[in-house]
Amino acid sequence: MSERFTKGMARNIYYGGGMFFMLLFIGLTFDTVVAIPERENRDQLTAEVAHGKELWEKNNCVGCHSLLGEGAYFAPELGNVFPRRGGDNEEAFHAYFSAWMAAQPIPVEGRRKMPQFNLTAEETRALSQFLIWTSRIDTNDWPPNNEG
Repeated sequence: MSERFTKGMARNIYYGGGMFFMLLFIGLTFDTVVAIPERENRDQLTAEVAHGKELWEKNNCVGCHSLLGEGAYFAPELGNVFPRRGGDNEEAFHAYFSAWMAAQPIPVEGRRKMPQFNLTAEETRALSQFLIWTSRIDTNDWPPNNEG
């Protein structure tokens, strides 16, 4: 390559590369905006689910658990806890979840202890409805394993 790298060539690479990646970013953004309505379950959002989300935030569940890959990894992923523990039966999951929350903290030696939040039956049901709702979001098979 006998030609020298000039300022003009550098400028063209800079602007050309910038334009390419800007167009790539716009294209990927458009693709995401088009794909979201097919993957979400906004139509299943109820006041009870919203109350469960409020409880999730108020009690800082994300401080220990992850949900759909976001949060702490101290405790199990809860994005798929409904099919994992409820077997797609909502009433069975509500009963399981209510008993689980009432039993905390479980006195097992060497195990991390989940605190007792003293939730009412209505709050426990709302939180379980929130977890059921999140399990129905199309996440491209996240988490990668069944136990989160």
